[in-house]
Amino acid sequence: ISMLFLILLLFFSALFPVALSCCTKISEEIPKGILRRVERFEVQKADGLCHLEAVILYIEGRKFCISPRIKKVKKWMKRLNIHKKSGKRQRRTKIKKREKKRE
Repeated sequence: ISMLFLILLLFFSALFPVALSCCTKISEEIPKGILRRVERFEVQKADGLCHLEAVILYIEGRKFCISPRIKKVKKWMKRLNIHKKSGKRQRRTKIKKREKKRE
């Protein structure tokens, strides 16, 4: 029986790979400073196999599901989309003062 179960599980995961990665719970709060550490993110729609709207953040190989209705997250995603569309990303550059040589 266990071999049949394993075969069915593998078959199901091959047909519906998204079903295994859907967020089932979301956080309504986001810790301070976490958005700076995000490596990538995905938006999960509440259609098809996933029944919950969420923003999936990937940080250091871990997956965090948060509400897309959080103001801070909306603003962050909007800012990223603006940079993506324009093809530019803002870079912070350090301005170094030149030292005057004393002779």
